Order: sequence, then structure tokens, then C-alpha cells
Amino acid sequence: MKFSFWQILTAFFILFSLYSCENDLDKVKLYSKGQVIPTETAKSIKIIYSDSAKVQVEITAPILDHYSTENPYIEMPKGLVAIFYNERMEVKSKVVADYGIRYEREQKMEVRKNVIVTNEKGNTLNTEHLIWDEKKAKLTSDEDVKITTKDEIIFGKGFEANEDFTKYKIFNLKGTISINNPKND
Repeated sequence: MKFSFWQILTAFFILFSLYSCENDLDKVKLYSKGQVIPTETAKSIKIIYSDSAKVQVEITAPILDHYSTENPYIEMPKGLVAIFYNERMEVKSKVVADYGIRYEREQKMEVRKNVIVTNEKGNTLNTEHLIWDEKKAKLTSDEDVKITTKDEIIFGKGFEANEDFTKYKIFNLKGTISINNPKND
């Protein structure tokens, strides 16, 4: 049985097409299971939010996935660092977390896992979940929180603060530990 050049070329093209679609078939499987996959993925990203040509916030992340769903969002599955600046471009506060997601329409960002917020005074907040409402310029959490200042450590369940973490309220206060530094005579 002889095969013509065109039959061989067609068979080769079909085999090549099936082989090269292997990754696409994996994506089709995700779609068929109802899972959403990112429309864009970027590595080593930097996002700058500004107002009147002045940088307000700078966010860096090793990976960013953008989802163009009915309610679009970006996800930073490998963590992020967000730095808030004052009008003189001095750091007002810093947020570090192992995971982040920003809902574009609501202008809200959620960070989770090992969340650490520090302000220019050196005060530190530790929690497992934090929401940054960009419209209200407010940070909130309903989780356990620990705030460490130079004088005390405060524990509570839930808190609310301005986005530069200079004014805050702690809810369901669990305890305060004063830190005394005895003077050596």
C-alpha cells in the first residue's frame, strides 16, 4: 500500500497538532470542570497607584494572575509587599503577606497568611487576614490580631485602622502586656 505525499503530510500535520495541543487540552479540562483560569499571568510585577501624579502605593509580587471574569480580580498566590507613601515619598506603612487578591470593581484587596503591617513609628500588626478598602482608605480584620508598639503588646479579635496604620481600634481586647526596659545603673 502506497501513501501519497499529501496523505503523509496530512497525517504528520494531524499528529503534530495533537502533540502541540497538549497544554491546551489541560486548560480545556480545567474549563470543563468549571474552574476559572487566569487570562494573564505575570512574574516579578510592580503595580503603582498614584493620585495627581504622586505615588500613593507600590505593590510588588513574584506572580500575578489576572482573571477577566464577570467580577474581574487579580490574585497574587505567592505573596506581596505593599508600601504606602506620604506626599514626600516617605514610607508611611508597609504590608507583607503570603497571599493577596484584589477585586477591581470594589477596589478592595484581601491579604491572608502571615500578614504583617508596620507603620513609620515602628508599630507592627500581625494577623492572618486583612482587608484594605481603597475607597475608604481603611484596613480591617475580623481575625485575631497582635499589635506590638515600643511600650506594649496588645491582643484582640478584629481591628480597624486608617491605611497608613497610624490610627487604629482593636475590638474584643484580650490583653495588654507592658514592656518595661529597666535602666542599668
